[in-house]
Amino acid sequence: MAVREHDLPNIDPDEVLIKVAFAGICGSELSGYLGHNALRVPPLVMGHEFSGELVAIGPQARAAHPTLTEGQPVTVNPLLACGTCRFCFTGMPHLCRSRQLIGAHRAGAFAECVRVPASNVLPLPAGMSLHTGALAEPAAVAVHIGALAGPLEGEQALVLGAGPIGLLALQVLRLQGAAAVFVSDLDPARLEMVAAYGGHPIDARSEDVAQIVATSTDGLGAAVTVDAVGTARTRAQGVGATRSAGRLILSGLHEETSAMPAAEIIRREIVVQGSFCYTHADFARAIDLLHQGALRLDPWIVEAPLADGGSWFERLIDAPGAVAKVLLTP
Repeated sequence: MAVREHDLPNIDPDEVLIKVAFAGICGSELSGYLGHNALRVPPLVMGHEFSGELVAIGPQARAAHPTLTEGQPVTVNPLLACGTCRFCFTGMPHLCRSRQLIGAHRAGAFAECVRVPASNVLPLPAGMSLHTGALAEPAAVAVHIGALAGPLEGEQALVLGAGPIGLLALQVLRLQGAAAVFVSDLDPARLEMVAAYGGHPIDARSEDVAQIVATSTDGLGAAVTVDAVGTARTRAQGVGATRSAGRLILSGLHEETSAMPAAEIIRREIVVQGSFCYTHADFARAIDLLHQGALRLDPWIVEAPLADGGSWFERLIDAPGAVAKVLLTP
C-alpha cells in the first residue's frame, strides 16, 4: 500500500464529486491486498465503504437528481449496474453481468475525493453522522444475508467469523427473530464483541463449533449458518454445523476456491447459497436501521488517517484485536 498524489478527478455530466469523510477497510480488500481476490488488481485505489459531502454535480446529474446539492452529506451504493438487463429489470442489479464496483473496477474512496454516478448517491437522513453513514455498505451486506435467511422466529443460527460483516449479520439475524445466534472466531477480543451484541461466542481455537451448536439444538444443528470468512475450513465447518435441510449462506470471499464436503451436503439436503452484495432495497433498509440505532459497530470503530492505511491493513490481517471497523480519514 502506497500513498501517491493524483490530480483531482474530472466528473462526467451524470456524475458527482464527493469529498470523502470516512472510508472503511473491508475484508474483501484485505483479500485483494494479499492477492486472494480476483477483482482487485494493482495498481488500484480501493475503498467502497464511504461517506462524504458533495462538492461538484454534473449538469445531467443535477437535472436528473434535483434534490442533490453541494455540501450535502451522502453515502454511496458502490455497485454499478447496466440498468437494462434481465437482472436489473427484476430487482437484482447486484447480479448484473456488466456490474462494476467502485474501488475495484474504478478508483475508490481511499482518497480525498472520489467521482461516482449520481444515481448511486444516497443522501443521509437528517441527524445521521458521516461516521455512521460510512457503515451503510457493510450493513447492506448483512441486510441482504438476512433477506436470504428469511424469518427465524424461535430458530438458532450460526455465524462463522466475527469481523464487521459477521457482527452486523449477528444483529440482523437477531432482528429477524432468531432465538440464539452463535458466532465463532479466533480472536478473543472479537468474541467479547459478540457477547456485547447479544450473540453466543464460540472460540474456534479451542472449541468444536459444530459440536457446540449440535449440543444446543438437540443434535439438529443450526437452521441457518452464515460463513462470513470464506476459507476451506469455515466452509466445511458450516456444512457440519448446519441441520439437515438447513441453509448455509456463503458470504466470505477470503479464498476464491476451496474444497467442500459435497457428499454431506447431498445426503443431508443442505441448501448452499451465495450472498453477494445487496439490492437497492437492502441498501435503503441498512441506512434506516443504522439511523434507528438497530445496527452498530460502536464502540469498536477506529478512525485513522488515510496515510496510516497501509499499517492498518497489516494489523487487520495479523491481529485486529478490539477493532470492529477501521474508518480512514483523508
